[in-house]
Amino acid sequence: MRSEKIAILNEVTERVKASDYCFIINYGGVDVTKIGALRAELRTCDSRLLVVKNTFLAKVAKEKGWPEDVEKMLQGPTAIITGKGEPTAVAKAIMKFVEGTDGKASVKGADYDGKIVDAAMVEALSKVPGKNELRATFLMLLKEPATRLARVLSEKAKKESPAA
Repeated sequence: MRSEKIAILNEVTERVKASDYCFIINYGGVDVTKIGALRAELRTCDSRLLVVKNTFLAKVAKEKGWPEDVEKMLQGPTAIITGKGEPTAVAKAIMKFVEGTDGKASVKGADYDGKIVDAAMVEALSKVPGKNELRATFLMLLKEPATRLARVLSEKAKKESPAA
């Protein structure tokens, strides 16, 4: 292999190994402006999109220990999305991108939480609330009993106070 190819393969391998997740998408037939918009949105999620050759990704898959059935995902134009942090925001951005391409782009699968998952699982992940949404919901649940207690006490005080 030429030194340029080895450098690219090493970059792809290091990026996949260093990330918390690796989404695999088919971007065939999508114009550059839509891919650029996806890249910009992914930057806000601390993620990056990289177009890769299927042969390189197959070598990375072997090195990473992905099952052999991942080979069927590596057909057609392939891009990977890697990064750190919350994968639900990334999955939402990917699904929004796929829906906006009129069926040209599609999700092939992902390496998430140490497992290879299919496109349906990625879609399900995109519908899960993010960490910030879950935190807000949890805080609302914690705050609710105190609010109700304060209302009950204030109503009780209003009833017991002499009428003016």
